[in-house]
Amino acid sequence: MSYALSHALQQAIYARLTSDAALTALVGHEIHDGVPAGVVPPLYVSLGDETVFDRSDVTDGGARHDFVLSVVSTEAGFATAKSVAAAISDALAGTPPTLTRGRIVGLWFLRAVARRASNNAARRIDLTFRAQVLDEI
Repeated sequence: MSYALSHALQQAIYARLTSDAALTALVGHEIHDGVPAGVVPPLYVSLGDETVFDRSDVTDGGARHDFVLSVVSTEAGFATAKSVAAAISDALAGTPPTLTRGRIVGLWFLRAVARRASNNAARRIDLTFRAQVLDEI
């Protein structure tokens, strides 16, 4: 039962990001489940790695999901990427998104790592969030 809500969580996070006016004002529709296919845009958001831990109890299934949202920019500095990262944090703050199955008990920002790509031509910020989910079926 520990991985049962992973897809519902991903859908909810994606829906929240793509419907956030402040974030889409910065990146448009460039929010992807992975690296965009074809010509890579100069600025995009990518849903990334996820680590899941079982948090079930005797009555309900549950899990803790640590997931990464990445901001990638080809601009010379970090200013634009940090603005996008802030918009992501703002979009996920407050009331947690609604899942198609189960519910999010809590959603927290854990950390961010900002770095230059190995070729120094791009900037990347990886934001890690934690969601505690409960499956009440």
